[in-house]
Amino acid sequence: QVQLVESGGGLVQPGGSLSLSCATSGFQFPVNTMYWYRQAPGKTRELVAKITPGNTTDYSNKVKGPFTTSRDKAKSTVWLQMNNLRTEDTAVYYCNVFADEEFYWGQGTQVTVSS
Repeated sequence: QVQLVESGGGLVQPGGSLSLSCATSGFQFPVNTMYWYRQAPGKTRELVAKITPGNTTDYSNKVKGPFTTSRDKAKSTVWLQMNNLRTEDTAVYYCNVFADEEFYWGQGTQVTVSS
């Protein structure tokens, strides 16, 4: 079955960096676009970034510049490098894929930006 497992979250000070990873299995990773979403307390889940099978990327205007997503076909893993973090980046971050006509989500990883 499809599995998405995020890791790498934690507590970081404003201006700091974190690298999230999402290890995947159970679907054809090389042919699927991968997405990163986040959900802050009391807010709706929002799209942060996406990366196509051909490594074309797109980002929310809120994170364009400091955030970079990448993928490794051999490892079936996608990463989200987050630099210059701000308090408003505090959220649970999820990876997502639409595969086999269904949306799949990981369990999420908490990112807290606080001094």
